[in-house]
Amino acid sequence: MRIPSSLFSRIPTTFYKHYNQLLSSNLFTSRNPTTLWAIKASTAAAAATTTTTSGRRQHHNQKIVVIMGPTGCGKSKLSIDLATRFFPSEIINSDKIQVYNGLDITTNKIPIRQRFGVPHHLLGEFNPSESQPEFAPSDFRPLASSTISSVISRRKLPLVVGGSNSFIYALLAKRFNPSLDVFDPELYPVNPVCTELRYNCCFLWVDVSPPVLSQYLCERVDEMFDSGMFEELEDFYTSGEVDSVSQSGLKKAIGVPEFEIYFKRFGSRTTRTDPQVHDVYEEAIKLIKDNTCQLAKRQLWKIQRLRDAGWDLRRIDATEAFRAAMGVSGSDSGSRRVSDIWERQVVEPSVKIVKKFSGD
Repeated sequence: MRIPSSLFSRIPTTFYKHYNQLLSSNLFTSRNPTTLWAIKASTAAAAATTTTTSGRRQHHNQKIVVIMGPTGCGKSKLSIDLATRFFPSEIINSDKIQVYNGLDITTNKIPIRQRFGVPHHLLGEFNPSESQPEFAPSDFRPLASSTISSVISRRKLPLVVGGSNSFIYALLAKRFNPSLDVFDPELYPVNPVCTELRYNCCFLWVDVSPPVLSQYLCERVDEMFDSGMFEELEDFYTSGEVDSVSQSGLKKAIGVPEFEIYFKRFGSRTTRTDPQVHDVYEEAIKLIKDNTCQLAKRQLWKIQRLRDAGWDLRRIDATEAFRAAMGVSGSDSGSRRVSDIWERQVVEPSVKIVKKFSGD
């Protein structure tokens, strides 16, 4: 189960009216991800080599909003609400798996139809190669910085949105050491997190009670498979992409390793009515659900580590909206109730925080 489409009902009708026009504009026409990535990477590299003390001060004065939280907590939904209804914004993805091109369902990228014309950057743009098989936090730092400057130059508010706290830390920490994992549990109780930030940041931490979030994540996995995740994984395995060294980043996406045994034993186009095939399939599904819930717990631990170090993370509790969404049977009245709770407990507090931050 994903967050119901009813939660998007408060987006102004003008966005629906002009939606097709937005999709057909130059901004949203299909581009070659490799070419697009090469242009952005070269621009970021050039900017990184010309950074001065003045440039660092300029970074510190740049205002950005960071929407963080565990997987599945509604970060993308909130970012679209803010960008379409309150603050002219562009979104910069900070999910380390969604940065890769491909496996859109498996990596749970926000669909085009749910972006409502809001530009998204570093989302599905990286095509790995043998020379650069993975996109690391040290790669994200200059590229995201360049993108932020570009967004600000268009008089838009940058929204950094994603659950990969290693990317968020790499981007924001004034002193960043790529060889040091500040989230390594073995460093506890020492907290090496840098408290000085490169930007003027407003942090929105979208939180959901762990038991409620775990239930939602399991239901979301079922809906992802209803939406074609198995077929997407099947194509990934049968095309040979999974065996390519240049796909090592995507291999880490939850769903790919869990189905390795299934596809190696049974291949593709196998009927799942066979009891043995069915058992292996169900075990893979269970592993995906378990690993997704474990990911959320790790992400929450890292968020707490940043907060303990002094990062000013403003917690937004979305628990009641999720609890209500999972109890909706599809009725209009139930959907409206979910939307009202989301508006009152998530959107309104977030808008208030960002308005105060931006000086509006």
